[in-house]
Amino acid sequence: MAPATSDTARWTQATVYPDMWVDPDDDPRETDAQPVGERGILLDHLRGYRLTLEMKCAGLDAEQMARRSVPPSTMSLLGLVRHLTEEERQVRRVMAGEDAPKLYRTQGDRDGDFNGAVADPAVVDAAWRQWRTEVERTDRYLAGVTDLATTNAGHSDFGPEPGGQIPLRDILVALIAEYARHCGHADLLRERIDGRVGQ
Repeated sequence: MAPATSDTARWTQATVYPDMWVDPDDDPRETDAQPVGERGILLDHLRGYRLTLEMKCAGLDAEQMARRSVPPSTMSLLGLVRHLTEEERQVRRVMAGEDAPKLYRTQGDRDGDFNGAVADPAVVDAAWRQWRTEVERTDRYLAGVTDLATTNAGHSDFGPEPGGQIPLRDILVALIAEYARHCGHADLLRERIDGRVGQ
C-alpha cells in the first residue's frame, strides 16, 4: 500500500473537496436530470452503482485487479466484476427466458467467478468486455419493459419459491442490492491496494 502523509493524501485528485474521489462537476454519476417515479429511481441507482464499480477499478493493472482481500477469502476487484457479470446475465435468463448459462460458476466450482480471477491482462480485458456486454443486454431488456410488475418468462432459481413467478421489480432491486453490497467491498479492496478511499 502506498504510504499516506496525511489523511487527505489517501484521497484522489479532487480539488474542490479533497475528501472526495472526484470533484462533483467531474463525477459521471451526477446528472442534472432527476429520476422520476419508482422505475426511474431504481434505474438511476443501478446506473450509479455500475459507474462506482468502474471508478473503483480505474487505473489498476491485472495484478492489482486480481489481488485477494484477506485469507481465506478469494474476493478481488476482478472477481467482483466477474460476479456482477453473472448477476447482470441473470436478468435476461430469468426475466426474458433467454438461454444464458453461467459464464464462470459451475457445479464443481460455485465460486468460479472469484477463483478464476487471475492476474492476467487477457482475463481482465475479457471480464470487462463481458461485463459491458451484459450491462448493455440488461439495459436493452429494461428499455423494452416499462411495467415493474412484469413477471419472469424464464426459470427463477431464487426467491421465496424457486421456480415460481417473480416480478421485474424484485429482480431489479436484487441486482441493485448486489451492486450496493459489492461496491462496499470494492471500497475496501481499493483502499488496500493503493490507499485510495472516497465516495
